[in-house]
Amino acid sequence: MIDFKTAPLEQVLNHKTMYYDKIDFSIIKKSYDIISKYITLPYVIHIVGTNGKGSTGRFLAHYLWKKSFKTLHYSSPHILKFNERIWINGKDSKDLELNFASRKLQQYLPLNLLEKLTYFEYTTLLAFVLSDNLDYLVLEAGLGGEFDATNVTSSDLSLITTIDLDHQNFLGNTIEEIARTKMRSVDNKMLIGYQIHEEVYEVSKEVKKELKKEFGKEIIIQNVKEFDKYSLNKKFANYLKTNLHLVIESLKELNIELDLELFDEVKLFGRCEKIVPNITIDVGHNPLAARVLLKEFEDKKITLIYNSYADKDYAKVLSILKPIIKKIIILDIEDKRIVNKNNLLEICQTLNIMVTKLEKIEETEEYLVFGSFLVVEKFIRNMELNEK
Repeated sequence: MIDFKTAPLEQVLNHKTMYYDKIDFSIIKKSYDIISKYITLPYVIHIVGTNGKGSTGRFLAHYLWKKSFKTLHYSSPHILKFNERIWINGKDSKDLELNFASRKLQQYLPLNLLEKLTYFEYTTLLAFVLSDNLDYLVLEAGLGGEFDATNVTSSDLSLITTIDLDHQNFLGNTIEEIARTKMRSVDNKMLIGYQIHEEVYEVSKEVKKELKKEFGKEIIIQNVKEFDKYSLNKKFANYLKTNLHLVIESLKELNIELDLELFDEVKLFGRCEKIVPNITIDVGHNPLAARVLLKEFEDKKITLIYNSYADKDYAKVLSILKPIIKKIIILDIEDKRIVNKNNLLEICQTLNIMVTKLEKIEETEEYLVFGSFLVVEKFIRNMELNEK
């Protein structure tokens, strides 16, 4: 056991609970109540939804920074380095900054809270400390909304990205339940981005009434209605346009002048990103992500490099992608959350998808690496080893 009062950040995180079956919101609430006495948070833009949170947040944070606002973007999870989770003024956070923030938490919080905070909760508090006295905090929710660690502070503006079925064991089994859980995190105004389920709009009206009755909140709802008005640089996947339009509406809300060329410089690591001409990586992992990739590769046949968490609907993901799959390579990953390989093989057999091994990357083949952050991380690290 380590001393959470003195241990360096790396040791603290290594001893934190990363995955849990039940959320205890009281721990992060008590912790935030303490540290809020020592820091002043900037204007908070909270991003909740099922897909598109990371790219929406980065488009927005990058633009704010380029407009000379001091900006922190908090996202999760990371692909290669923990530092990716906290992006400050155009760069991933530095080890020195992260350790500084961790020492502040150790100074502010009693030992019993330091011990009980989960990995994500502790990371969220690090972001709060590092955003002290900046201009904007672009805060991406984890899997939830109302009882997500990021919702421990009041948000000035909430952006709702596309909502679909995912994390049902935490959020609910219907679109209505999931949308309600996510939208109950709203404190002031919500901008609702591109949606594939009409129920989301109906739930937003119900949540507005609920929050008024329960907490006296006067929620303002604004639905983004146009998604073809603005164009993105061709280096970006076409589906990202929907996220761009939500970002632009938020800039209008903030009365910030629009300059579309500033978006051209945004780097979206792992979001339908071509790392070489014939290899695309995407950290998506659910049916909604599969649908947008199906559209992106609709005129091609790809070799899918894939694996999945056991709690994801991998059968549906593969059935959606089947029209573009030439063959599939199952990337072996050692993690207790990963699905049993035999289950994947059975699905592939049922769908009549050919399974093969990854012996070498063929220049004439088109590859899509997809299924989770773990899949993308493992593939990139394997590439790095092969290049040495």
